Amino acid sequence: MSSKDGQAGGGAEGAPPEQLAFIRESVRKAKAPKAKPRTWRGAALAKELPVARVLVDKGVLHLDRYFDYAVPEELDADAQPGVRVRVRFGAGRHRVREGRREGGGLIDGFLVERVAESDYSGPLAALAQVVSPERVLSEELLGLARAVADRYAGGLADVLQLAVPPRSARAEQRPSPEPLPVPGAPEAGSWGRYERGAAFLESLASGGAPRAVWNALPGPEWSEELARAVAATLASGRGALVVLPDGRAVARVDAALTSLMGEGRHAVLTADAGPEKRYREWLAVRRGSVRAVVGTRAAMFAPVQDLGLVALWDDGDDSHSELHAPQPHAREVLLLRAAQDKCGFLLGSWSCTVEAAQLVESGWARPLVAGREQVRGAAPLVRTVGDGDLARDEAARAARLPTLAWQAVREGLRHGPVLVQVPRRGYVPRMACANCRAPARCRHCSGPLEAQGSGADLRCGWCGRDEGAWHCPECGGFRLRAQVVGARRTAEELGRAFPAVPVRTSGREHVLDTVPGTPSLVVSTPGAEPVAEGGYAAALLLDGWAMLGRPDLRAGEDALRRWIAAASLVRPQRVGGTVVVVAEPTLRPVQALVRWDPVGHAVRELAERAELGFPPVSRMASVAGPGEAVAEFLRAVELPPEAEVLGPVPVPVTAAGRPRRVGAPPPGEHWERALIRVPPGRGAALAAALKAAQAARMARGGGSGAGGGGGEAVVRVRMDPPDIG
Repeated sequence: MSSKDGQAGGGAEGAPPEQLAFIRESVRKAKAPKAKPRTWRGAALAKELPVARVLVDKGVLHLDRYFDYAVPEELDADAQPGVRVRVRFGAGRHRVREGRREGGGLIDGFLVERVAESDYSGPLAALAQVVSPERVLSEELLGLARAVADRYAGGLADVLQLAVPPRSARAEQRPSPEPLPVPGAPEAGSWGRYERGAAFLESLASGGAPRAVWNALPGPEWSEELARAVAATLASGRGALVVLPDGRAVARVDAALTSLMGEGRHAVLTADAGPEKRYREWLAVRRGSVRAVVGTRAAMFAPVQDLGLVALWDDGDDSHSELHAPQPHAREVLLLRAAQDKCGFLLGSWSCTVEAAQLVESGWARPLVAGREQVRGAAPLVRTVGDGDLARDEAARAARLPTLAWQAVREGLRHGPVLVQVPRRGYVPRMACANCRAPARCRHCSGPLEAQGSGADLRCGWCGRDEGAWHCPECGGFRLRAQVVGARRTAEELGRAFPAVPVRTSGREHVLDTVPGTPSLVVSTPGAEPVAEGGYAAALLLDGWAMLGRPDLRAGEDALRRWIAAASLVRPQRVGGTVVVVAEPTLRPVQALVRWDPVGHAVRELAERAELGFPPVSRMASVAGPGEAVAEFLRAVELPPEAEVLGPVPVPVTAAGRPRRVGAPPPGEHWERALIRVPPGRGAALAAALKAAQAARMARGGGSGAGGGGGEAVVRVRMDPPDIG
């Protein structure tokens, strides 16, 4: 310090406190840099709210947060919350929180909000581009996506990829139609068959938010009843959303809505429509031009304005479970929407899942059912063929069609088409010795032997080798029988037995929508049954043991759901409709089918699961991957104190050449899976713990089930896995 400085300092020390404070403030201002206009690389920034908070579309958990960017003045007008933007986001160049330096390539994102200042103290990179001024991400949709991500231990960007369809510039340029006037309330129609059906419609039409689990009566009226529920909601000035399992169901409800209210009042959102048309329909909903939506799984996020009703048909169908991360189920998403928007909720099916029974038992929803007289008047006659009957009918046992089934087919063909449900696709999925029933296996790899066609040699389902000289190693027999015969083989057998009757097949390769009401045989796999004009005269439900014998918690529930779905297409008993199910009659699902009591079956299943601590009473998650990776993940995750870890156990290996299930290990890899269970009310804590552990692992370079890569082995985490064995 110089002497001059010392004198100056001494003078300041003797000054009064107020003057001393003034001197110090003057020195601070003199040393501070002169204020300059806010710029970024010489370009002026927006004068108001110059910071944009952006969700980048990276889809990795450790980057599941917002990043701050500067808003250039030329983008100020278009850079509004909800628009798509492009920003620079290079690997390894991000700051610990929202700050960004320039570098890296351009990446898509959503502008979430505009703020005056950033928490980051360094320079911010600027928005590179506003892709479109169309505000596709509303505050309500963002809140729903965040709730779904939290429930399923996933990332917000992954959920928004499911919620917001890809952009089509041509669709954005086309103006949406003007909204049509509010329609009048519909008549109750066939809703009058249900004990509280008319009251449910009246509540929707008057602006109420009723919540119901609807056990629909058999027959085709369900699509018209859904349409009337939508029309009643529109009559109150609100919007409605209906999610269905497949395009065929969507087409039926679409036709019912058009017939009831005319065209232009609802949008159809399905993947079959093509990206441009689907985005155009989605924009019409987002802009408020259309207040009702009917669609498949992806429509569960449709941005319906002033939502008054969310409805889901057949929640037990596998199609409602999303295949992409974080793999949400449409039922749970609609439950979140009903709570968020305080709107009505309708869960309908011919059958009843355990989750639906839990909604009623908890009091959250009310049952919407018909009286027993109505049920008996609408349902077909159900007859059973068990092991005892097959044992007394050896020829029919070998042919898999007992005498009672043949009689039902012959009688049914006198009056109309007959449906034959086969639980497996293809020709003959599995073969066994005709003498001792030992499975036929390949001599080289012990894989299952299959018959590819009539008279064709056997072929191994694992290694693909042909087997032309098989004999049973257990008893020495040379004759084979089908363990489960597929649709093609069944069609061949029935065609030979009834040569003058047309035989149609419906399955994965070719699904029929409708068949004429004239006599014919329709062989179908579960879920692919076409609707017959006037209903089927009879139905055969074959190989029930194959559906009931699956090592899965939902085997009985799923078998009953598929049986009832097929039987609901058959004419009522009063006009001769008959269903024959080949399954042990003493089993609970078979008895529920005979009595036509899916609700009672679901209630008993729920009670058993509550006693054993199984979902949906508890929340459960699965952790799958190579054994060492799973063990390391379980050591690192900070689970809630109440959590119980089950396993790990080996995951079945996918055979070479076979389609791989979602979540199954790649061919040749050996994985393990652990289940983590928590009691009711702790699901959110479990999801948060798993998400934090997976995010930390990915930040270190570990792989994930959502496409993350790195040096570590892949570990897949899934909340509420549909199959827990």
